[in-house]
Amino acid sequence: MTTWTTPTQILERLERLWARGDHRQLGRNRIPVAAWISSEEDALRALGRTRDAGRYRRLAEEIRRRFPGVDEWISRRALQVLDLADQWPRLLEVLQWFLDHPSPGVYRRQLEIEGVDTKFIENHRRVLTELLPLVLPPEHVRDDAGTSFDRRFGLLEKPAMVRFRFLDESQYLHGLSDLAARVDELARLDPPVDEVIVTENEVNALALPPRARTLVIFGQGYANERLSELRWLGSRRLRYWGDIDTHGFTMLDRFRGHFPDAESLLMDRETFLSHRAMWVIESAPSAEGLTKLTAPEAALFDELHRGVHGDRIRLEQERIGFAWVRQRLGLAKD
Repeated sequence: MTTWTTPTQILERLERLWARGDHRQLGRNRIPVAAWISSEEDALRALGRTRDAGRYRRLAEEIRRRFPGVDEWISRRALQVLDLADQWPRLLEVLQWFLDHPSPGVYRRQLEIEGVDTKFIENHRRVLTELLPLVLPPEHVRDDAGTSFDRRFGLLEKPAMVRFRFLDESQYLHGLSDLAARVDELARLDPPVDEVIVTENEVNALALPPRARTLVIFGQGYANERLSELRWLGSRRLRYWGDIDTHGFTMLDRFRGHFPDAESLLMDRETFLSHRAMWVIESAPSAEGLTKLTAPEAALFDELHRGVHGDRIRLEQERIGFAWVRQRLGLAKD
């Protein structure tokens, strides 16, 4: 803290605590604009935080003693250190466990840390996400954009599941047509089909009629990137059926990032204009730049984006007449 040792310096400092003010009714006056507190102890006493300061120092000393690498974090986050005062014993045990077991390769449920359960990890995920990289060797921390807590620190994640349905009865698995499997296991299935349809609407996937050597996958929206692990999809005729709106084309564009030869299904201008009575409003259109659409798809996306047919108009896939669907799939009438 700065000190002033000469009378002149003290007077100059005192003068800065005041300012002249002109008031229409009260006239010109000197008013205080600052306070001079000569020591940290006095400041803490004035703020009523003397006890908190002492507690912070004790906590900081204990945390630094066990994990010197978090020193800067502690200095910047004094109030957070205090807010977590009662949690630090368990937080330190979590940090120590990960330091002793880097990249453990187990589920969060399997962590053997006394007094710590999965809810504690989840409730304090944010602070642990900040502290663990300061404690662990860099090679045991993944920094990929969007990486989950579990993946970032070497834990196992709940496996992604994909639901699928065989449209060809001769290919049912032990009599089962509608199944769900882990992505990593489905990647090894390599089913004997020629065509795969990915559709975002569940009822559409259920309603698609029998079709030879065809498999339908229940889409997962923006999470469709998980399907990139199914490399066998690239060797089939692959068709993506989404809504005719800005988000539907954005998902199609991202899907093609993994499967460049994927075709769109029922996402064309004729289908859109033929179902004018079924148009609804898209609440929050996507403004993402798309680079993998065909020329007709890009033209329709542009029309939707510019509101050529109306402000934020969209056609949801479940609103398309099923007779139209059957005709586009080359299926006979029931």
